[in-house]
Amino acid sequence: MKGFIFFGLIASPFYFAQNTVQDSLKTKEIESINFLKRLPVTKEIINVEKDLGQKNLGQDLPILLKNQMSVISTSDAGNGVGYTGFRIRGVGGTAINVMLNGVPYNDSESQGTFFVNVGDLTSSASQIIIQRGVGTSSNGVSAFGASVNVITKSPANEFYLKTDDSYGSFNTYKYSAEAGSGKFWNNRLSVMGRYTKIHSDGYIDRAFSDLNSYNFSALFEENKTKIRLLAFGGKEKTYQAWNGISKEKYEKDPRTNGSGKYKDLATGEKKFYDNETDNYKQNHYQLLWEQNLNPNWNLETTFHYTDGKGYYENYKQVDENDQWAAKFADYNLQIPVVNGLPLAKSDFIRKKWLDNDFYGAVSTLYGKFNNIDVNFGVVGNQYYGRHFGNVTGVQLTNVKEHEYYRNRSIKNELSGFAKAIVKLNEFELYGDLQLRNINYDTKIIQQGDSEGVNLERNWLFFNPKAGVNYKINSGKLFFSYAHAHREPNRDDLFASPGVKAEKLHDFEAGLEKSFGVVSFTTNLYYMKYSDQLVLSGEINSIGSAIRTNANGYRMGVEVGALAKLSDQWNISGNFTLSKNENIDFKNKTTTGFENLGNTPISFSPNIIGNILLNYSPASNFSLGLQNQYVGSQYLDNTNNKELQLEDYFLADFNAKYTLNLKRTEIDFKFLLNNIFNKKYVNNGFVYDQTPYYFSQAGTNFMFGMSFKFK
Repeated sequence: MKGFIFFGLIASPFYFAQNTVQDSLKTKEIESINFLKRLPVTKEIINVEKDLGQKNLGQDLPILLKNQMSVISTSDAGNGVGYTGFRIRGVGGTAINVMLNGVPYNDSESQGTFFVNVGDLTSSASQIIIQRGVGTSSNGVSAFGASVNVITKSPANEFYLKTDDSYGSFNTYKYSAEAGSGKFWNNRLSVMGRYTKIHSDGYIDRAFSDLNSYNFSALFEENKTKIRLLAFGGKEKTYQAWNGISKEKYEKDPRTNGSGKYKDLATGEKKFYDNETDNYKQNHYQLLWEQNLNPNWNLETTFHYTDGKGYYENYKQVDENDQWAAKFADYNLQIPVVNGLPLAKSDFIRKKWLDNDFYGAVSTLYGKFNNIDVNFGVVGNQYYGRHFGNVTGVQLTNVKEHEYYRNRSIKNELSGFAKAIVKLNEFELYGDLQLRNINYDTKIIQQGDSEGVNLERNWLFFNPKAGVNYKINSGKLFFSYAHAHREPNRDDLFASPGVKAEKLHDFEAGLEKSFGVVSFTTNLYYMKYSDQLVLSGEINSIGSAIRTNANGYRMGVEVGALAKLSDQWNISGNFTLSKNENIDFKNKTTTGFENLGNTPISFSPNIIGNILLNYSPASNFSLGLQNQYVGSQYLDNTNNKELQLEDYFLADFNAKYTLNLKRTEIDFKFLLNNIFNKKYVNNGFVYDQTPYYFSQAGTNFMFGMSFKFK
């Protein structure tokens, strides 16, 4: 286990949830967080300003969370800006339930989480709540690896102006301006707003990102009523870097990017199309209403609407050997005659569009009866998506922009849940029942390029959960069980209409304990899957991973500790040891299926570890190192050593100095990633039995300055 002595900064990512939020929540907490802190589940409540603020210089949220328990972060562009993601306990983004203020953020159809659409989300957040495993019923969606709830910050009580600016490697920069009004209108109303622009050329060749985002929040408080109005979102333009590169190209030049490559037919010269880009705009609107009904009852209701629209553009080159070569028939175009001969193929530029709306309501009632706390919730959401494509011929024809396919999808969800915590002396008993109904209907309006299918599916899931806490001196023991289901996504259904819903039995047992200046936590888990959707190792015609049903399990131990050695020094660490296996895995081949027996689940390393050290010689100055070790992992489920990513060890450094002047606070921040210039890969896929990699940047830096006028 090479290099397993690492050091780092930031407060422990596994400290007790009860202690974590005390500094950040001096005022009245919302009921959902109060309730969550008592639950017998594995959880972290992260204070964004305290724990992530020193690293928040423009990289996306998944990158900032990479040192949390059981987390691996990925970046298509290689430097943490643009398309990024994370896996928790080896489970990818489609099975991690991401919420913004309790509102689902996962795309309803793909189930993916695209943080690129809401750049600089971290600057809008006050807390991030991570529950590993199934967690608890909240907004209706089932988590199969973890749930992550981002709680946005409320407007401050006092007036302020703030700017955040940074610059670093690969021409990466961030400009941000924020203002808060403070309380006015007899202390009942306050507002705040932020605008951010982030640009990066990317570590990977041509993998640039242009991200614009905004956040507006208004808070009204009077007597027993609290209403927050939120409007936030962003617009992104990124050059495509999601195709990866072969192992051979990675070894020669890890920055290679084949996206947009074509041959000029006139000169024979190889070129790259300059607009091989992804373009998307997403706006979120939320109304959060908290109503105190009486000393024992509180109601929290959220109305939400998300508007998204965008496309990605490709140059499709004629290639006689390419099964996906551009053909007129694929685009519903009549084959032209050139020089007396039919021209079956040409070069095309295509744009694939998604125009969608997502709206609904989440309402939860909290009550108390002596030693019983109860929680009742109802969720109703609808997604309406329009998929369509436009194409233009660019070689030997005068084809104008032409719509060649269109389909639409509607997904309705209605769910309800009831929770209770019963206190009996040193015990707290927990129960949680959820009933969830989903209807998904998709129809082809105009056929083209094999896009879309006609199908309708219904699912009705019953998800029970139960657990117990036992209070001990300076800590607690807990045990919980959860049964969960999750529906297939759009690509799963298109690849195999008979695909089955996933089922999971999750057993968790943990200990949280303090020993003087040391806080300690450990957790054992066993997650038994039936029909888990795992990556098959294949991709479809647009590069999306194809998944297949398989039975299997994940089991492991998660351990963390935080020690405050002195007023200047603290050290923390966490590690996960796990075993992740498919049971009797059947691999699809050209001749049928072969039974490979028990095989490792893809993208699931057996070890993840972090040790972090912080030194603060003064209250306004801190230095630290953050290090992570990730064991080897497979790109598919065949147990083929040739399709295995090597283990890697990363070390990062950061520093922060605060200059306090009259009514002005200036922060200087410095971040140095991958100190030892490690060449490594943390993500990829398999195509035609060949591994493809997403290479990551070597040593890189960011420097930032923040001005706050009060």
